[in-house]
Amino acid sequence: MADRGEHRGSAGRIDRAPAASEMISFAPSFGRRYLVFCDTEEEFDWSGPRGRDLTSTRAMHAMPAFHRRLLDHGARPTYLIDFPIASDPASVDILGGFVAAGEASIGAQLHPWVNPPYDEALTNENSFVGNLPIEVERTKLEVLTRRIALAFGEAPRIYRAGRYGVGPNTAALLEGGGYAMDVSVRAMFDYSGEGGPDFSRFDCTPFWAGPELGLVELPLTAAHTGRLRAAPPGLRRIAARLPHVNGVLARAGLLNRVALTPEGMPLGETLEALRVLLDSDMPVFSLSFHSPSVEPGHTPYVRDAADLHAFHRWWDAVLGLLARAGVTPATPAEIVDAAWLARKANR
Repeated sequence: MADRGEHRGSAGRIDRAPAASEMISFAPSFGRRYLVFCDTEEEFDWSGPRGRDLTSTRAMHAMPAFHRRLLDHGARPTYLIDFPIASDPASVDILGGFVAAGEASIGAQLHPWVNPPYDEALTNENSFVGNLPIEVERTKLEVLTRRIALAFGEAPRIYRAGRYGVGPNTAALLEGGGYAMDVSVRAMFDYSGEGGPDFSRFDCTPFWAGPELGLVELPLTAAHTGRLRAAPPGLRRIAARLPHVNGVLARAGLLNRVALTPEGMPLGETLEALRVLLDSDMPVFSLSFHSPSVEPGHTPYVRDAADLHAFHRWWDAVLGLLARAGVTPATPAEIVDAAWLARKANR
């Protein structure tokens, strides 16, 4: 990666929308790129209580076939691994093969309820790791980082908080722990009603985070579609916080919020959102999914064979449209290097 140099900045918190000065501007030669992130995790009942003993990773046996589908499109996925995955020899063997072949990158994903030490109570609020005391969050991150380094021979440098649950201390802990990129921000979404972060004021532009502004934040890409998509941001945020209003507006074709994920986002709506984004100056597109979705029966998004077919069709159509639009695949390391080179050139 490029020489970083010294840079002191603001507090750089991830759970607060960045200042304009913290936005990343890539060089014109950068072009337009996309990345695929997989939240690589255990299976559990998404509608039930979280438990420390829910650590099955059987869906990983279906990952090689889906991985090849992504490779056929030229994508080079990043697998964000949590503690149960990093502790399972079979999963490590599968993912290690991808990495050894130069087909994938490895990152970390922290699910606090199955990531030691277990010093916190099992509550919904504590499922957002950024809500935990700084020393608890720090120790969990260190344990996960060491486990992944032991499994793969190299410490991860990309991070996502499970449930997108960053907090006031997360950026500083990541920067101090040697991480180069965070992908926890789910732009335009608000989890404060569940005790989590509010990202409704974020757009999808990458930005610098951390006390030294040494961490690249790449939000999950989303867009508003519909006739009211140019409405004032305050109106869009109000609609997002009122599910019934949001649903009515979406069904009427007035305002719809669509993230680039096959999970809960119908293909037609995604393609419409992607065309809106392609008409903008969006430089980097971040797409995401959960590893249990590659096999029916583990997530509410892929319950049976028909859902799996729709899941595959979503990827074929979305990656196909990106390719036709000239948006090329990238790795997190390439994005981080490009961001630092652009910042160095702009000094």
